Amino acid sequence: MIDTNTSDNQKGTDESPEVIEELRVEDASTDIDFDKVFEEENTAQNEQAVGEALDSSEVLEDISAEDVFAAEASKRELLQQQINQLQAQLEERTGQFTRLTADFDNFRKRTATEKDNLETQVKCNTISGLLEVVDNFQRARSQIKPQNDGEMNIHKSYQSVYKQLIEALKKLGVSPMRSEGQEFDPNLHEAVMREPTSEYPEGTVIEEFVRGYVLGERVLRHAMVKVATPLDPSDESSEPSSEA
Repeated sequence: MIDTNTSDNQKGTDESPEVIEELRVEDASTDIDFDKVFEEENTAQNEQAVGEALDSSEVLEDISAEDVFAAEASKRELLQQQINQLQAQLEERTGQFTRLTADFDNFRKRTATEKDNLETQVKCNTISGLLEVVDNFQRARSQIKPQNDGEMNIHKSYQSVYKQLIEALKKLGVSPMRSEGQEFDPNLHEAVMREPTSEYPEGTVIEEFVRGYVLGERVLRHAMVKVATPLDPSDESSEPSSEA
């Protein structure tokens, strides 16, 4: 019995080299030219772009110049409105900033002034209590007359303390008034006595009972003084006239 499958396989094996060769020839004849394909695609795309551009130009030809100018004018008007709004906001913010700056500057100045006034007031209150001590030293110097060496030593001791106290007051800015011979000033002086006289002009301070003091431009204590007043006509007529 002859095996037909074996003969068919052998026949197929014998013919396979020729078939393969034919396939190779067919494959070689069907090579694709890719450059040509790309060139055709680019040409098609260019033609499409040109067509779209022509369509757009036809649409633009339908729009009149008046429409273009109207659209531009509308845009400019809208932009101008936005500019005006921003300008108004800027002016408002600038005004607010200016007012806040002025308010802060006034607050700073007012606070500094109040602080200085408070410090000066505290200093004045403290120094005013020391002025009575200064008065007592001055009275002691004018009234006590040392009689021996022991009393002189005591006198020099408390006068040394007095000088130290005066120097401390000077460092704080305290200075005494010089009232005698000056014109009476109610801002500086307190008139506790008036004396009619022809030796001094009217309103002249002729004697100082209690010395006044100032701290910078602030009066710590008014000076108590005697002020000259003019003589009455009756007093002048009662004076004996000098004979030649």
